[in-house]
Amino acid sequence: MSKMETRMMRLMVTGFLAFASMTGYVQAEEKQVVRLASDFTYPPFNYRDPDGKPVGFDIEIADALCQEMQVKCEWVMQDWSGLIPALLSNKADAIMASMRITEDRKQKVLFTHKYYQTPARFAARAADQIDISKAGLKGKTIGVQRGTIHDHYVTDMFGDVAEIKRYNGQEEVYLDASSGRLDVVFGNSDQLALAFLDKDSGKEFTFFGEAVKDPKYIGEGTALALRKKRYQTCRRF
Repeated sequence: MSKMETRMMRLMVTGFLAFASMTGYVQAEEKQVVRLASDFTYPPFNYRDPDGKPVGFDIEIADALCQEMQVKCEWVMQDWSGLIPALLSNKADAIMASMRITEDRKQKVLFTHKYYQTPARFAARAADQIDISKAGLKGKTIGVQRGTIHDHYVTDMFGDVAEIKRYNGQEEVYLDASSGRLDVVFGNSDQLALAFLDKDSGKEFTFFGEAVKDPKYIGEGTALALRKKRYQTCRRF
């Protein structure tokens, strides 16, 4: 873990510790259980290895948080669209799934300090020379993960001219793109590069258009999400 990642992790630890102590998770007498929810469909940030074990950058951050807090952490698998409902219904204690901080989500959950921030990008086959505009995407099929900020963005920007295909996991988006069932994919720029463009399945694809950074959609960064409590002092983390 780099120095920057370590610093971000410590900031998250501070917020998570405040939350944990207020809600009774950290007790000296015994090790408590904290349930972390993720969808495990977002390599290299969170996914499952061939043995079914949760792995990735988010998982490493979570492991460090749990060790720092001296609690036992258990993973709860949940489809992306069900992550916040699972948190609010007490089926999980926190969301650790590369969730972006947006104004809409801040109305429902508390966020820790962000631990990374990247723009979003479009990608398509290099040979297609796609123009990222309403005219260029007219009649095209765009693949996104359902219920994400990327889904909201392409729906608002191009839903009136393009077909939007929504998937439960980002890996499903890439599978259909490489199989020729999608013209364009849209998502986190780093995740797109590492999980698709740098792989054999995505070798014919490249980025098109400018990076999308609009905070209305892309948010303020990626963080761990917690249930709102009456202890509003948590908001400063």
